[in-house]
This record gives sequence, structure tokens and C-alpha cells, in this order.
Amino acid sequence: MNNILIGRKKEQEILLDALTSKEAEMVAVLGRRRVGKTFLVKQTYSISFEITGLPDADTAKQLENFTMQLARFSNSKLPIKAPDTWLEAFGMLARFLDEQIRKKKVGGKNVVFFDELPWLARHKSGFMAGLEWFWNSWAAGRNIVVVICGSAASWMIRNVVNAHGGLHNRITRRIFLQPFTLHETELFLQSRGLKYNRFQIVQLYMALGGIPHYLKEIRAGQSAVQNISRICFAQEGLLRDEFSRLYHALFAHADNHIAVVRVLAASRQGLSRPNIINKAKLPEGGNSSKVLEELEQSGFITSYTPFGKQKKETLYRLTDEYSLFYLRFIERNTSTDSSTWNHLSQTPSAKVWSGYAYENTCLKHLQQLKKALGIAGVYAEAATFLQKALQTRDDAANDIHQRTSKGVQIDLLLDRKDGIINIFEMKFYNAEIALTQADARTLQTRLQAFAEATKTNKQLVLTLVTVFGLQHNKHSLGLVEQVLTLDDLFAE
Repeated sequence: MNNILIGRKKEQEILLDALTSKEAEMVAVLGRRRVGKTFLVKQTYSISFEITGLPDADTAKQLENFTMQLARFSNSKLPIKAPDTWLEAFGMLARFLDEQIRKKKVGGKNVVFFDELPWLARHKSGFMAGLEWFWNSWAAGRNIVVVICGSAASWMIRNVVNAHGGLHNRITRRIFLQPFTLHETELFLQSRGLKYNRFQIVQLYMALGGIPHYLKEIRAGQSAVQNISRICFAQEGLLRDEFSRLYHALFAHADNHIAVVRVLAASRQGLSRPNIINKAKLPEGGNSSKVLEELEQSGFITSYTPFGKQKKETLYRLTDEYSLFYLRFIERNTSTDSSTWNHLSQTPSAKVWSGYAYENTCLKHLQQLKKALGIAGVYAEAATFLQKALQTRDDAANDIHQRTSKGVQIDLLLDRKDGIINIFEMKFYNAEIALTQADARTLQTRLQAFAEATKTNKQLVLTLVTVFGLQHNKHSLGLVEQVLTLDDLFAE
């Protein structure tokens, strides 16, 4: 029951295509920690040899690990002498695989799996030189699939996918494994015999994200609130201290990455690169850009270019659910009571967080939103819109006074090629929403401010994305043109 591969159809197709092709294949599988990369590979392939890098281990320990794995896969009854270098180790692996190929009575590719490659390929270890030799001098001419996998996505992209030297352009296929969508999360829970309605699931998703390893902690018979309390706040909870391990396991000098995540957690509208550097107290220069790039490539933050702005005005937003939840609640609470979230979830700060977290959930399900709107095949660019509060001077009739206009923020809009711009209003509420006169006035102001600021000729369509829908009244009539619900976000 627990070994069913949920979702991942496109990713599995890529792996199977590599298995049936007529050439040697080198497949890179990237994705953040705990997202299920190893599970995907092992559920798809029958593996001829695999090795997983050891964290914080020197080259001698890694080579000893290699020797034990080689003995296991070769069914050797005698101890194998550990090689002195990775070049020697890859020579041993090549001889073992040659023997496997000779023994095979039926055709089919051997699969070699290097997991947690950044741990294997530590600085000056010689691993990458050995891998280059293995591929260029042996594997490239054989019927083989070499899978390389690592959680440090930025390292993998820099040193493997975009490698210079002997591995330049050697990657034949790549997979960037994303966290589960809401649909996949629902299927995953069902595969484990857990029956939750969608309101319960989205609450879990907003705190834990679509990370399979985290979702495994959910127990039947407990509400979303109870599960979150146990997993995130109890002394033995898996995610109580996960934050301190998460970033240091992925990045060298992770303190800078954590500093960026902290300042973004405090900003709902997102921050520009200069603001991040200033608030996180990062050194100005290329290293700051590298930190932002690594965080984005690893799926923790997302960049958005506001509507009508240039790329240099890009804003960054924290979109990793667990990191945001940790910094808003877990870190600030020393209580290990199993009912902690039961209390905190009723506070004003939790209401603010839930609104932001629901927006992030919507932003991650753009394809589902487009499908629900019937525009899956229409090209559309997602953007944000931000107009800061302005002060103007009115000098009419020599009567000088100041007039202040409030700032306007739109967290999501879809600029469509068919002459329409969907302006989204995303609200998290546990019942149908009924707009008040004040709500209607605010939404009208946003539409008007956007139209005036952008001078767009396109039709503006106000689209509400809520949990249980809209209770239509005189304030929504003629204003809200489309209403999407949580069920739309759960579409495949």
C-alpha cells in the first residue's frame, strides 16, 4: 500500500524512454530534499548498481561505502579491497558491469544510480574526474542508463547539467521533481488509507507543502489541526527541528540562504533584490545573486516580475510552505503541547498567515486555474501588480493641500493573448463568502487603479478564488465575473 508511486507520470515516462532508447543515457534527477527523487527512480528501474553519498564523510569513507555496495550487488562472498581513488573505483565498477552484461541472456539496459551526488563529489575528492572517465571511456558505448540525483539543485545544475570539461553536454535527459500538487496529495493520502475532505487537506498542504516525507507523518483519526500540532510542535515531531537541518544539508554557507528566507517570510508582497540584500545584510555582489538563484532553483522562493515592469524590478517571494510556517509559528513557540496549533490557529496572526499561504497555493496551481477558466490552451503570462501609496499636491486656486492615495496590490493576474486580463482575488475562508459594501469598494478601487496605471485596452475580469464559493448579493453583482473554488485547485 505504501509503495505505490503517486503521480509522477511525465517523470516516469522520461525514465522509461531512457530505458528503451538505443543509446547510452545519462539522466539527471533534481529536486529539493524529501520530495521523493530516490523513490521515483527505485520504483521505475531495476537497478544494477547504486550508491548513496554519505553526509559529512571524507573521501576514504565514501570509497569504503562504494566497496560495500559493490560487494552487495556482485554477491561477493569475499571482502573487496577498497580502492584508493575514485578513478580506480570507477574502473572496478566498469569491470563489474561488463560481467553483468556478459551474463545477461535477454537484452536490456543496466541501470547505475548515483544518489546524493553532491555528497559523493566533495571538493578535491576526485569523484567528478572518475565519473567523467566512466562515462566518456566506458559507459557512452554501452547499453546503459546512468542516473545521477541530488537535493542540492543549484550544485547539480552548475556541476552536472551545465558542467564544463569532460561532462559538458553529456546529460541526455533531466527531471526536476516538484512537490505534490493538491490532487497528488489527495491521492497520496488515499493510498495510505487516509480519508480527508479537501478542506482538511488544504490546511495540511498550507503548513507542510506537498512533500511526501512530511505527508507520511499524517495519522488517521486526527484532524488537520491535530496532525499539524503533533508533527510541528510536539517534542518528537518530525518538523519541529527540520528547518535547522534543511538548508545546511543543501547549501554550503547556508546562513546566507536562511537570512534571505527569514526576510522574505516577513514580507507578504515580496522583495526586490536590493531590498533583500539590505534587510538580510548580505554582501553586495555576485554571491548574493548566487544565493537567490540557488534558493529559487531548489524550490524555496519564486520570482515574479510585476506587470509592466522590467526584469531588474523582479520581486522574490517565499513559497516553501514549511519554511513560512516554521518561521511564523514553530520557531516562536517553546511549548511542546500536542494541542499548540489548536490554540494558535485561532489567533489573528494565523488568519493573516492562512491568507498568504492560500495565495501561495493558488500561485502553484496556475494550470488548474487556467483549466477551470477554460483557457488551458490560451497563452497567458502570470504577473503581479503593485502600486505604492502616493502623495500629490493640488495647487488649484492657490489652495495648496496634500492628497494621499492608498497603495494597491494584486498578487496574481493572468495577461491573456485573447484580449482578457484575469484579476484574481484569493480568499481563504471556511464557508461561502459574502461581499460587504467595503469589500466591493476595495475590489473596484483595485480594478480602477490597475486600469489607470497600465492604460490597458484589455478587458478586465475579476476572478474570485475561494474555498467554498461566493454567496451572491448586490455587492458582488456586476463585479465578480468568475468564481473558482477549492475543487478547481484539486483538478489533475
